[in-house]
This record gives sequence, structure tokens and C-alpha cells, in this order.
Amino acid sequence: MRKNEEYCEVCSTAETLNTEQHEHGYGLLSYINKEELYIIVVAGIMLATGLIIENYLNLTLLSNLLFLLVIAISGREIIINAIKKIFEKRITINLLMTIAAAGSFIIGHGEEGATVVYLFYIAETIEKGAIRRTHKSLEHLLKLSPKKARVKRGEKEEEVNVEEVNVDEIIAVRPGDIISLDGVVVSGASAVDESHITGEYIPVYKKTGDKVYAGSKNLDGYLEVRVVKRSGERLVDRILKLVSEARNRKSKIEKFVDKFAKYYTPSVIVLAILTATIPTLLLQQDWETWIYRSLVLLVIACPCALVISTPVTILSSLITSSRHGVLVKGGMYIEEMNRVKAVAFDKTGTLTSGKPTVTDFILVSNKISTHEALSILYSIESISSHPIARAVTSFAENKKASRLEVKMLENIPGRGLKAVIGAKQYLVGSPSWLASLGYEIPSDIDYLQKSGKTCILLADEEDILCAVYLMDVPRAESVYTISHLKQHGIKTVMLTGDNANVANAVASKLGIEEWHANLLPEDKLRILGKLKERYGSVAMVGDGINDAPALAKADVGIAMGAAGSDIAIESSDIALMRDDITKIPYLVDLSIKTSRRLRENIISSILVKASLGVLTFMGLTTLWIAVAVGDMGVSLAVILNALRITGVKPVKKHHKVEKTLVLEHPVMQTRG
Repeated sequence: MRKNEEYCEVCSTAETLNTEQHEHGYGLLSYINKEELYIIVVAGIMLATGLIIENYLNLTLLSNLLFLLVIAISGREIIINAIKKIFEKRITINLLMTIAAAGSFIIGHGEEGATVVYLFYIAETIEKGAIRRTHKSLEHLLKLSPKKARVKRGEKEEEVNVEEVNVDEIIAVRPGDIISLDGVVVSGASAVDESHITGEYIPVYKKTGDKVYAGSKNLDGYLEVRVVKRSGERLVDRILKLVSEARNRKSKIEKFVDKFAKYYTPSVIVLAILTATIPTLLLQQDWETWIYRSLVLLVIACPCALVISTPVTILSSLITSSRHGVLVKGGMYIEEMNRVKAVAFDKTGTLTSGKPTVTDFILVSNKISTHEALSILYSIESISSHPIARAVTSFAENKKASRLEVKMLENIPGRGLKAVIGAKQYLVGSPSWLASLGYEIPSDIDYLQKSGKTCILLADEEDILCAVYLMDVPRAESVYTISHLKQHGIKTVMLTGDNANVANAVASKLGIEEWHANLLPEDKLRILGKLKERYGSVAMVGDGINDAPALAKADVGIAMGAAGSDIAIESSDIALMRDDITKIPYLVDLSIKTSRRLRENIISSILVKASLGVLTFMGLTTLWIAVAVGDMGVSLAVILNALRITGVKPVKKHHKVEKTLVLEHPVMQTRG
């Protein structure tokens, strides 16, 4: 196993390998506890001994005694639970097995009755192991959160229980420590492993002002963190709570199977009684033969595989998605994602980066050089905290602009900036503002604005000197996401409050055919309603805050970047813990695979049991075959098939996403 790989080569789990502990077991056997293993071994030895004594020594009494001991050891819980449920007026699978075992002894087939109970116990144990396996990630998440924290109080560091730490206290986090509480870095810098929250295995560099989360591992630097969430309110606590609640939110197919099993089991008992009595009473057939066949039918008809297949499949899907930084609030949303015919995306911060980037720089006048123009812009814009100013400052820094002394700076709200550098006054602002002041705006300035770009101009007291164009550029991953959805026949729609020029430019770049611009939150609700009328099931992807009403309106609401937002987690049906839009294709793939596994498991269970049922009436099956193939065999097959879902993984960025890069290198032009 290599720690620089994302997935373990041995077990292929999605657990990240830059955490120190990564345990391997031997498949489902590693999730069977010692007591269960002891019962399997001891009862197995007794069963084998009984079969040898009966077949080779002909000591029937002794062999039957051993068979009874096998039932007492491996079938104790089965029989007790069957009796308890009878008093509760409920007929369960355990009763079917109890009747089959008792009937086998009555008609002189004690060895088969013991085998039925023993193999059923193994099947039940494997099912429990499968559930434990799917719960492993949650247990791992719990273990990640330390019980103690180092709190700075006065001049000392005190190690206290995390429950005793209050909001706004400062905790010290040394290299190698697990961060105990959510907070904001107030001192220090370090690489932090947040893989348990985001599913991203690459460490994140944290510095003063950055958020950190409980359970994250501080890799190499010393940090001081101001606590913002008490124990019990941490992000990791909310994730655990929501995933636990998700287990109880059953999908439609789960509800159907539960309801089906409720009526199915009593029906099987009635069918077994009819099988034993009708041929013997009406057709004068041998009663022992048909009682035996009715017992075989009871075992074959046991709905274990059918009942276990759905929850194991859904739970595997929920847990594996959480390990990849996708928090799904219930099986019904995995199921609904497979029915989604259209996905509506908010533009800003979802399909795009959410911040402006310089795409074009045009030197209009020959009075100054490009370096001089950039230096003037850099000196003025670096004083402002406006997002556009920050983008221009970053661009100028990359072009090695010089910082000049600004003697006077005046902010004109909604217009731009006035500044004095040296003996000259400069203006930085929109074309409309400068036009209103009497400046002659170059005729072709409007061209790039129509392509969805924002323009700011730099002017001295006489002329326009240069033009800078900015755009909230699409994410590199968005093209891959849109293309993947189209391959699955899913319609993509973009909703934005931005103007039509910007909307058209972004939609064209990403290959989105339908877009709606200049939208208020209520407009998004109206359009979502129309999309649902047109396509049926619709998903909405947004930031979870501004888009909260739309997320609630959609059949599946998906919030991006939920790790830093309580509102995003609460308002969505599915929360992506990072701003990683490639998790949308992953969700689609996961829902398709989950639905496929469910269908495979249900259909195969019914076909195998129906086939064995026909063979039973023909006298071609035995209790051995019934339990080994019809019960334990099918149960094991559907469990293993369900666990294959853990192999569904998000796209690796370096494999696919970079090929679809859409960010532009700034275009530098000179005129004059």
C-alpha cells in the first residue's frame, strides 16, 4: 500500500491513504465478531461429527443429540426471536426456519433440520457483517475527533475535555495533532488533511483567517485556532447526525420491500400448509413426502435475500458517498437522482469560480507603456477591497507592475476611483461613468462587453489610457460535468441573476443550450416549476444560501461547498462538502449503479427462489439445497453484489478534468 495513492490497492476502498491508520481484513470475515465465529466453528464441528456418526456408525440417537445441540447453539436466537414475535402477533423469517427445523426432526430428517438452522445462522451472521462493514466509515469518523484539546488560558496551555472548551477560546494544534474543534486560524500556517470532510486527499494549506474543522489532521506546522463551534455542534457531529438520520429515511423501493415482506411471510406459511395437505388429503399422496416438500418450500421461500438486499445496497451507497465528501440525506434521494431528467445550475460560484478574473488588457493610448499603465492600475486598485480591484491587483502583480505613491484617493460609489499619482489625476471606472464625464470612448470597447465581460477603463485628465476586461470564468471542471450529464441524456439548464450577455457567454462556453438571465429568487422558483412540468424529475445545484428556496423546490436539491455553511447542509437534500462540481457526475453514476444493483438483487432473488420452488414440487430439491442455494447462497450473492457499490469513485481530476480546461490566459493588446 502506498500513501501517495488515492485508493488502497489491496481493498480498493475510498478511504484516503494519507491518514496513518488503514486496516485490512479478509472481506466480510473481518466484520464477524469472536462470539459469532466461535458459534460457527463449534456448531460446524458438531454438525460434521453428527453426520459422520449417522452415516458411518449408524448411531441415530447420538447423532440426533448432536443435531439438537447444533440447533441449540446456532439457532438459539432464531427460535427465541420467533417466539417473541408470535406474542407480538408478527410472523417473521425466524418462524419459517423454526418450523422447518422442527418439522425435519418430526419426519426423521434431523440432520437436514440442523443443517438448515446452521447455514441460516451463517447467512444471518454474514448479513450482520455486511451492515457493520457499511458502518465502518461512521465509526472511523467518530474516532477522528479527539476527546481532549489544548487550550491557551493565560500564559499556560491546559489539556481539557473538548466539552469544556467554549466558543472564542484559543486551542493550540501541534504538528501531527488531530484538530479537536471547528475554528478559525489566528496564528501559524500548516498543511491540513481534511479528507474526512471533503473526500479530497490532497492536504489544504491553512493560514491566518482560514477555517479548520474537527477531525482534520495538522500535518507540519503549529496552529493556534479560535473555536467557533462547541463540541456537539461541530461539522463532523452534524455529518454523523445527518447520515444516521438518512438510514431511517427509506426509499420507495425499501418501503415496498418492507410492506411486501410483512404479507409475504404469512402467505408462505399458508402455501406450505396447503402443499403438505392438498396432495395427501385429496390425491392420496404419501404424507411424509409432501410434508418434507412443504418444509423445503418454507426454507426456499424465506425472503432473507430480498429483505437484506435493499437496505445493504442503499446503506452502502450512502456510506461510500459520505466518504467521498458527498452527504446524502436519505436513500430516496439516491433513488430520485436516477430518475432526474434535468439539472438546473446556478451560475455564480457553481458553474463559475464566483470571482472575477482578468481576461483581456488593451493599451489604448501611446502616451504611456503597458508597464506604466499596469503600475498605475496596481497602485490605485491595491488600496480598494472591491472584488474587481482585487482581480486587477492580482493581474498587475503577475505582470511585475511597480507600486507608485498614491497621494490622494477618492471612491465614487457605483462609479469608480479618483487618484492622484505624482502631479497627475487618474480615473478608474466604467465606460458609462467616463462617458458621462466627457471622455471619448473607443468604438470597439463595447464588443467584448457584449461577450459577457466587464470593462473598466483607466484615464488621465485628457484621454483613455487602457481598458481591462474581466469575467467570472467557468470552472475547469464544468465542461466535463455538463458533457457527462448530456451523455446520460440529462438536460442541463443555467439560472442566473446576471445579465443576458454574461449568461449567453458562459452557457456557450460550457455547452448549455438553455439559460435564463436576470432572475430573482422567486423567478428561479417559477422556472423550476416549468422545468418539472416539462421533464418530470428535476435537480437543482446551487450554493445553498441564495438558492435555498430553489433547492427546496427541486426534487433533489444539491448544495455545493457545504463544509463552511450550516445553511447549505440544512437546506439541501444532498450536500457537496467541497466546491467540486465533478461530484455531480459521480452522484449520477452512483445512483445508476445503486438502482442497477437493486434490480439485479431483487430479480435474481425472485428467479432463484421461483426456480427452486418449481423443482420442489417436482421432488428434485432437498432441505440442503434449499438453505445452501435458496437462502444462504442467494443472501451472500446479493450482499456481495451490493457491496460492489463501494467501488464507484469520483473522477480523478488529472485524468479527465484538465483536458476540458476553459480558463483563458489574458489577452494583451497595444494600440496607437
